[in-house]
Amino acid sequence: MPRPITLFTGQWADLPFEQLCRLASEWGYDGLEIACWGDHLDVRRAASDDDYVAERKAILAEHGLNLWAISNHLVGQAVCDDPIDERHRAILPAHVWGDGEPEGVRRRAAEEMRTTARAAARLGVDTVVGFTGSAIWKYVAMFPPVPEATIEAGYTDFADRWNPILDVFDEVGVRFAHEVHPSEIAYDYWSTHAALEAVGHRTAFGLNWDPSHMLWQDIDPVSFLWDFRDRIYHVDCKDTRRRFDGRNGRLSSHLPWGDPRRGWDFVSTGHGDVPWEDCFRVLNAIGYTGPISIEWEDAGMDRLRGAAEAVAFVRDRLFDRPEASFDAVFGSGS
Repeated sequence: MPRPITLFTGQWADLPFEQLCRLASEWGYDGLEIACWGDHLDVRRAASDDDYVAERKAILAEHGLNLWAISNHLVGQAVCDDPIDERHRAILPAHVWGDGEPEGVRRRAAEEMRTTARAAARLGVDTVVGFTGSAIWKYVAMFPPVPEATIEAGYTDFADRWNPILDVFDEVGVRFAHEVHPSEIAYDYWSTHAALEAVGHRTAFGLNWDPSHMLWQDIDPVSFLWDFRDRIYHVDCKDTRRRFDGRNGRLSSHLPWGDPRRGWDFVSTGHGDVPWEDCFRVLNAIGYTGPISIEWEDAGMDRLRGAAEAVAFVRDRLFDRPEASFDAVFGSGS
């Protein structure tokens, strides 16, 4: 059975939910990965208001769309981040930001993530995709020198803040799929191992696999899939184009997206360097049957074109495994 192809709505939050549903249906998507911002999903209402849940489901059904996951990256970011500053004020709901006092922001963000788990359960989905934030990302350059104890304390802080959130995920039968991403507690291969260790490999905490963030770090997204195969709870399809020419650096020199002097850029799915066929073959091999969600980000392409192209690109390459091995017939006696 072909896996569903969905559209992540985070980069479309300026459009009314119903308008985006109409567009996604016209482009041929099977459903949405709904972001919890804009007017797309209010988690507090979804966690408490039956009529609101019914309305969201009715809009999806009207356009022939289904729902397998919701995403709350922006609020999740504030659970562990240090510092908390004006960047967070720009992305957080006003009731989470409050007076901006950092520890208060973190506590309110954690409560909002608990509410997100409850909202997901009421919507009938079992996966919430998101970020965790990190108290130690600011030390990534390791200078001035950083004591090992400081890094260990960062993973402890993550576990202390997220385990109570994950308890609610367990209570309502929902999983959290952390997107491995720079600025998070798990941003590459080994930090993913460390994050899983920190929460005792509990089943409520898994991974959202997005190869675009791995590619520019020189992490093989295919090997990552295989090694963390028991933790791949959700898949986002976003592409990255690398241009390391001896001047364009991996850290991108504080240059804006789309600047040709950058060493890499996010591009629409199919326009970059992600080895999609290899990735899809390994997803088959590990038995992943969940949605393949298109996350559109491309500073050099109109998003209407990008979203329409991406679903066709992925559908063309998302073949199923055969029912039997090609060499099974050799010993059949036929």
